[in-house]
Amino acid sequence: MDLVDKAKNYVSEKVAEKVANMEKPEATIMDVEVKKISFDSISYHAKVSVSNPYHVPIPIMEIAYVVKSAARIVASGTIPDPGSLKEKSTTLVDVPAKVPHNSIVSLVRDIAADWDIDYTLELGFIIDLPVIGNYTIPLTYSGEYKLPTLSDLWRGDKAEEDKEGHEKKEDKEKK
Repeated sequence: MDLVDKAKNYVSEKVAEKVANMEKPEATIMDVEVKKISFDSISYHAKVSVSNPYHVPIPIMEIAYVVKSAARIVASGTIPDPGSLKEKSTTLVDVPAKVPHNSIVSLVRDIAADWDIDYTLELGFIIDLPVIGNYTIPLTYSGEYKLPTLSDLWRGDKAEEDKEGHEKKEDKEKK
């Protein structure tokens, strides 16, 4: 009986070692953008690059997200069944997160101090790996969103001014 237990332990150790050293998908947050600011919410979109080293597509079971600002959780949720990772390539995944109005109001102190919103986005990509089962790829991204001042809103964007000036110059040259 002792020999059978030793054999089981040996096989278990070898399988665990192979699984631990097995290549796994990796992810990187490429960018986080504020897509929309409204009176009821702020919509963030994270662009995440996920590489799949396997020769088969891997389903993403869900994406869990937490948005923090001023050391408080201001939004959290999950995105069920967002698709699959393409085989032997990198997939770009768009992860939307909406921060509701009542959380925005709690950020007034942070906004008043430096006229920006400092945030941390925590993501968990839960994928279904063959043999291993569910595997979570944790990601964290910190950034700040500078709010426009009233003078910025009044005079517009510098890039818009440059474009308008360039278009007027081209019109004059055509005449």
